[in-house]
Amino acid sequence: MVLEIAQFTAAPGKGPQLRAGFLAALPIIRGAEGCQSVTLRQQIEDPEQFVLLVEWETLEHHTVTFRSGPRFPEYRSHVDGLFVGDPYVRHYELVEG
Repeated sequence: MVLEIAQFTAAPGKGPQLRAGFLAALPIIRGAEGCQSVTLRQQIEDPEQFVLLVEWETLEHHTVTFRSGPRFPEYRSHVDGLFVGDPYVRHYELVEG
């Protein structure tokens, strides 16, 4: 299993809209092939900061199947224009647990 961690910064004054957009998009991600779980976190100290945590069966389920499939633009349509820059995205594998 692979954990995707994606960090987003809301555009100025768009924190509530980004949160709502993510909440609308979570079912789209959950329904993607290879998605095991998805969680959204909002930072307490700076509510303009969000972290999206997605567990995928394999890296390719995220980088190939999801990113090049029809669910990705559907997901992005809920959040585009609501964050600044590119999200900081990294993938992690379990070492022990």
